[in-house]
Amino acid sequence: MIRVVVADDEMLIRHGLAAILSGEPDIEVVAEAADGVEALGEVRRTDPDVVLMDIRMPLLDGIEATRRLARTAPRSRVLVLTTFDLDQYVYHAMRAGASGFLLKSAPRHQLTAGVRTVAAGDALLAPILTRRLLEEFLSGPPPGAAAQPALDDLTQRELDVLRLVGRGMSNTEIGTVLCLAESTIKTHVGNLLGKRGLRDRAQLVVLAYESGLLRPGH
Repeated sequence: MIRVVVADDEMLIRHGLAAILSGEPDIEVVAEAADGVEALGEVRRTDPDVVLMDIRMPLLDGIEATRRLARTAPRSRVLVLTTFDLDQYVYHAMRAGASGFLLKSAPRHQLTAGVRTVAAGDALLAPILTRRLLEEFLSGPPPGAAAQPALDDLTQRELDVLRLVGRGMSNTEIGTVLCLAESTIKTHVGNLLGKRGLRDRAQLVVLAYESGLLRPGH
């Protein structure tokens, strides 16, 4: 059973999401939260697999709540909810540790599939939307960003894999391009995550762009 906390300050949306998810045989909504502070408390209380996190909430926004959860509740994966697919806050949420994002207008099957994907430990990244999002907000240095992270500790093969992850490819697709087994690609992805201290592919995509390995528009 996948345990979910739904965090959104709009009651009708929150209840609607909870009702949809509760109707699935393998998903249980264990709590709802109306702001970021309440979300943190419910995550501590219920230890969910997935947190559906709205970005714009009172008291503590979804970005800071995601950042704190990445430190204090690393087992709980955050799936960000947004109204617009080109939302600068989504980019910041991904940097903070979110495992992906969904539009609030997404159909029911995308919502439930997204929760299952993130609960399984994968990142929910629609390649076209993710690439467009990153290219929009990395066309110049992101506000408040530090110097580009160096990739000197990565092998050439790891760089190849990171570049293709950044393009939104799956392990199977990367294996085809590099003529390697999918299990080998999975090992390389695991090594990348371990070396950089990242949670999943969402942060690898951000790293590929922020490091300059991939450039907007290319």
